[in-house]
Amino acid sequence: MVATTTEQLTALAGTTVIVHPLVLLSVADHHARSVSRNAQSAQKRVVGVLLGQDNGKTINVANSFAIPFEEDERDSKTWFLDHNYIEGMYGMFKKVNARERMIGWYHTGPKLRASDQEINDLFKRFIARPVMVIVDVRPQNVGIPTDAYFAVEEIKDDGTETRKTFLHVPSAIEAEEAEEIGVEHLLRDIKDSTTTTLATRVSEQLASLRGLKSRISEIQKYLADIAAGNMPVNHQVIYHLQDALNLLPDLSEQGLTPSFASSTNDQMLVVYLSSLIRAVIALHGLVDNKATIGRAELDDGSGDSEDRIIPIMAIDRKKDENGAPNTESKEKEDKGL
Repeated sequence: MVATTTEQLTALAGTTVIVHPLVLLSVADHHARSVSRNAQSAQKRVVGVLLGQDNGKTINVANSFAIPFEEDERDSKTWFLDHNYIEGMYGMFKKVNARERMIGWYHTGPKLRASDQEINDLFKRFIARPVMVIVDVRPQNVGIPTDAYFAVEEIKDDGTETRKTFLHVPSAIEAEEAEEIGVEHLLRDIKDSTTTTLATRVSEQLASLRGLKSRISEIQKYLADIAAGNMPVNHQVIYHLQDALNLLPDLSEQGLTPSFASSTNDQMLVVYLSSLIRAVIALHGLVDNKATIGRAELDDGSGDSEDRIIPIMAIDRKKDENGAPNTESKEKEDKGL
């Protein structure tokens, strides 16, 4: 489906592309194998087919496979893609899992290329609305390494001829329970087990702040280019920026700072009480454990002492053959023997 109206563009913009970790691992492995075969192809991109389900508002990208692809770096119009290979591989994948249908294609960009429209038109032989996902195998910035696009025909307000372009749609990375276990198993050697939980949380927050800084820098550069006349105004983007700015609090208001302080104090009080309760429960368990072990040792010790005392008393109280007390043992006892 080619979007030619505002309603269709709005519907496409509200579509979310969900990429699973298996696809990311497969794309990274495809690129690594391509580089290992030819060291000069480190900067070249690889292309593959995406499989999954198109549910309308969400597109679930669950699997993928690589396809032969070559292009001339000097001439973007010269490229080769084996569509017969696509038909053969897709036929075999349908025999394994019929629920996974062809939903689009991917490449490792990391940016859009001039030949992407022609490649996307080729995939329209197999699917009416193919989604294109760019997977950055070597991301320079912190964030999601995927960008999803749909090919649309842009209608200009002045009535001139329409032109084909790509519409960026939001993408996310989600995993099922089995995939989460597999990813944790693969990353067990990457994570440093010597680091503490606090250090991990601080590093994650630092990475989040870096990602936020990069996004704010992109917004600032975009607005500066518009103000300088280097880029045309996109009212849809400006509306989104205005909505984001409207959600920010007014720091100039006098009552805002005490409100933030009160809210933070309430949260810290709950954390403090939770820590106290957890410490008291842990100490109570420790005392119970100690008391149980003490009672068990006391019971074991009393049984052993009785076994040791009874024979000694029996020896001391032995009598001779005539029934008189054993004076020899009494003399030994008096002498301290």
